[in-house]
Amino acid sequence: MANILVVDDELGIRDLLSEILNDEGHTVELAENAAQARAARQRARPDLVLLDIWMPDTDGVTLLKEWRGTGLLTMPVIMMSGHATIDTAVEATRIGAQSFLEKPITLQKLLKAVEQGLAREGAGRKQAPDGIDAPANTLAAAELTVEVAMTGGHPLPSAVDLSPQGQQTFELDKPLRDARDAFEKAYFEFHLAKEGGSMTRVAEKTGLERTHLYRKLKQLGVDLSRGRRGNASAS
Repeated sequence: MANILVVDDELGIRDLLSEILNDEGHTVELAENAAQARAARQRARPDLVLLDIWMPDTDGVTLLKEWRGTGLLTMPVIMMSGHATIDTAVEATRIGAQSFLEKPITLQKLLKAVEQGLAREGAGRKQAPDGIDAPANTLAAAELTVEVAMTGGHPLPSAVDLSPQGQQTFELDKPLRDARDAFEKAYFEFHLAKEGGSMTRVAEKTGLERTHLYRKLKQLGVDLSRGRRGNASAS
């Protein structure tokens, strides 16, 4: 997983993005202004930066220009704003930003932008400093997912059984409610294993709100730690 720097002067935005990205398995560092962002950039190179445009001390576009001018724009930067014009977005892209997210940011757009940013970063890191290509079997950070670790790089079939029992069967002579509960438990265990225990991604895949999902899993007796243990062992 990746090290992501989130720069935004709104506490609520920082907390929300941090929760989502942490749930996806990333390490997140937070900065509420350009000064903190500079310090974070100096301490360690982040794999990706989510940068707000409108900030009280130095705006995001100015900070982006500064990083480019000093040779520090070595990572993908995704700009964020709820008030920026098209001209501002175009300018940020011209300076070197990879993409632009308009607030309020939807979960789907955030995860897609981060995935694309990390994929580009991973491709860049395959290139050695002297221009020699890295070994072909080197996986980019964005490619090192639970699915890749579990399958050796081959995509999972749509109906694979990831439960420890192996072949999942259902007793159809049970009362409807009991049979339905057994199916739903297997269904959610499958998605938890496939998504490495990420509640955010499971909620997105199953079409449930996270609060409803938590309640449902607790009701069915699903072991929430199993997917996360698999994710940790694959990292």
